[in-house]
Amino acid sequence: MIQVPENILIYIILVVIIIFALLLIRLEIKIKNLLGGTSAKNIEQSLSVLREEIKTMQIFSEKASVHFHNIEKRLRKSIQGVETVRFNPFKGTGAGGNQSFSTTFLNEQGNGVVISSLHSRDRISIFSKPVKNFGSEFEMSGEEKDVVRRAKVEMKS
Repeated sequence: MIQVPENILIYIILVVIIIFALLLIRLEIKIKNLLGGTSAKNIEQSLSVLREEIKTMQIFSEKASVHFHNIEKRLRKSIQGVETVRFNPFKGTGAGGNQSFSTTFLNEQGNGVVISSLHSRDRISIFSKPVKNFGSEFEMSGEEKDVVRRAKVEMKS
């Protein structure tokens, strides 16, 4: 059997204790990281906290999904196509100029209104026609059809 002096044996034991202390500190850091920095004392508590957070996030996700769906429904009904065309309805007589106009306000489905104004020297006439599916049950002038077509093209681009 080999004889080791007592002071060398003490140094070896001291080095082993230091190594174990460093490994213990490293293990404590890893456990703290595993527990996510929470005040949980063990992995079960940490997993329980994470489960609750996941449930909260799922509830939030469901509410957000319903909210976004409602927004999408409202957006489809909102005005998305607005176009205006100016024109002279009395080109041959020279009366009126380009003061007359047709303006349309349409939603995604092509529902809305066309407002037209005819300006002459002695009066102004304003007309409004409902629009459904990019058309109207009332006869539309060429300018009104043109402004609806332009709004439809603009919404698709």
